[in-house]
Amino acid sequence: MIIPFAGILCSCSASIDGVVREGGAAGITLKTSLEPRTTALIRSLKGFMGEAQSTSILDGPAMGRSLAAAPGIQSAALKNSSPSALEGTIAISNAGDFLAATGVDNGAKSRFVTYLEGQSAGASSIKINLDRASAPELISRLSPEIEDYLSALMAPAVTGEAISTREYLDLLAMVYSRPLADEVAVARVRASIEFPRPVTEVSGGTAAGKKAEFNIPLTDLLVLEKPLSYTVKW
Repeated sequence: MIIPFAGILCSCSASIDGVVREGGAAGITLKTSLEPRTTALIRSLKGFMGEAQSTSILDGPAMGRSLAAAPGIQSAALKNSSPSALEGTIAISNAGDFLAATGVDNGAKSRFVTYLEGQSAGASSIKINLDRASAPELISRLSPEIEDYLSALMAPAVTGEAISTREYLDLLAMVYSRPLADEVAVARVRASIEFPRPVTEVSGGTAAGKKAEFNIPLTDLLVLEKPLSYTVKW
């Protein structure tokens, strides 16, 4: 439940606290804010499109409504803590259905989250896979606002363009500014997810007791230079 919210994060530092319950239901508490130069960029783009300057840079309620309609999400309530920051909660009905495609592929829904539940230690697991081929469609299920922000940042996760992280940051520097590219380069996504039993195995993060911790460079999510895969067993 980490990677999908890259779309909300744009160029920022963010924290995600989550819990996965028996049966696959999950809850997420999110706090995120745009960094100053990204705020200025989005504000200028909104102004160019004729939107009032008083409009929030991140529209928490609008994003919440879009997310609430996405596959596998039971409810979403986001609010603005400032014009460029938001916080709130997201309830997921079943982790395995989270943002799954509504169409049918070889008789099954196309999933980027695979959820398996067992009765003994190490028998339950969540696996998340994301690459440039699947990311654009996935992000389109999140929110039009999120897709627009990532498009403004020319993120390969939206465009599907095959460039390296360094090439992407150089592109941002050329089109916008080096300071903005530097903001994106240092931004990170920090997530702490609690599971029903002690974590027995984790890839892409660390574990202590029932919690798995992740500290992910935002560029890994925006660029997807290499396919991302995260697994937790408990």
